[in-house]
Amino acid sequence: MIKLSTMTSVSPDWSLDEIVAGMKRHGYDGLEPRTGWRHKAGIELDTPASERTSIKARLADEGLVFSCIATGAKFAVPNARELLDSIQETRKAIDLAADLGAPIIRTFGGSRGAGELHWIVKRTADAYREVVDYAAQRRVTILMETHDEWCVSAQVRAVVEEVDHPNLRVLWDIMHPQRFCERPEETMANIGELTAHLHAHDGVYDKPGERVSTLGTIGEGIFDHATPLKLLSEIGFDGFFSLEIINSPGSDHDPDAVLKACGEAFRHIVGELYR
Repeated sequence: MIKLSTMTSVSPDWSLDEIVAGMKRHGYDGLEPRTGWRHKAGIELDTPASERTSIKARLADEGLVFSCIATGAKFAVPNARELLDSIQETRKAIDLAADLGAPIIRTFGGSRGAGELHWIVKRTADAYREVVDYAAQRRVTILMETHDEWCVSAQVRAVVEEVDHPNLRVLWDIMHPQRFCERPEETMANIGELTAHLHAHDGVYDKPGERVSTLGTIGEGIFDHATPLKLLSEIGFDGFFSLEIINSPGSDHDPDAVLKACGEAFRHIVGELYR
């Protein structure tokens, strides 16, 4: 059965204890820390080994797990220095994930520069080859997300197939392929069998000529979450539907209300699937 997760970006000003309490209150099973953004939960790539043990135990004591470690690493960037930084970031994230018991980490393709897509895919695959064997050693799987310049799912699939390694899979961000006019059925055909994790957020086009405006919940915008969940459930997907609503530290936001509303929306969708 598909499980529910939240990212620390939903509640950047909450301590780990506050996040755990909110997860328990609203029926979440997994936590996905977003590293690099210095959220109050304090889970970062440089978190000392001695603290990682207690952090993992804090969740386990409540019957919770780390669903994923979300990085900002980008593997399609043409700049050699940026790419090396991403490779090093990913190696650190693999270690953090292994220490916390998270089975997967999130990465991006990122800005890929100019050129023929065929060669961009080859170059991006070569970059992922620098880290997939290490991930396998640590029993962690790296995910490439349908995001930024890689929202078209067939292009993400092309990279994963080119690498051809069991420790590289896909994070299906439900909103972004739909922004690029993909029907969920088309995305499913492209990456369904490769999908290991989901990101969920919603939005509307309310400002002519501008990008989508993201909302603080799911189910109130224009993006279809039910169809991807239905299609994935039919092939036995049992990963996480992870809530990615990004709030800035110190901003005016209500994470408890968001967790409550999105938890209820998720359970309504899933309840319809298993009736």
